[in-house]
Amino acid sequence: MAGLTFCCFLSTDFNLNQENVTLGTGKVSVKEVRDYSAEKEKKDLGFIVFDLNADLTPLFNWNVKQLFLYLTAEYETKSHKLNQVVLWDKIVERGNNAVFDLKNANTKYYFWDYAHGLKGNQNVTLTLSWNVIPNAGRLPKVKGTGSHSFVFPNDYTSGRF
Repeated sequence: MAGLTFCCFLSTDFNLNQENVTLGTGKVSVKEVRDYSAEKEKKDLGFIVFDLNADLTPLFNWNVKQLFLYLTAEYETKSHKLNQVVLWDKIVERGNNAVFDLKNANTKYYFWDYAHGLKGNQNVTLTLSWNVIPNAGRLPKVKGTGSHSFVFPNDYTSGRF
């Protein structure tokens, strides 16, 4: 039985599991607010709405149980060379709709930066990545083909987002 499972795993192990992804942003703002879940000091809180267009249907084959998708923002600050923040995620099971055409979607998670690195940041890049969860075999992490870069404003937003 183990040999049969291994042969089945080999039949899909060499798939690249990549698809084209189109990302965009709508409203982008940053505010200085207190994060009461950590310290009482003020931190940068970014706010974006995003567009996502992708057809991930071709990723599903007999060995794919589900996909775990996550949208990340990557940026550099004076104190850290690489910052990565997960803003949105979704689990897509086999048989469910794997075509995404989101317009002005809100993020699922807060976009905090504890070192005041969002205001005026000139290069924040959104990427969509996914884990392919197989029935048998390894768990690959794949980054979609396509990304989107945007700029945070130089001034904090006052009032509500």
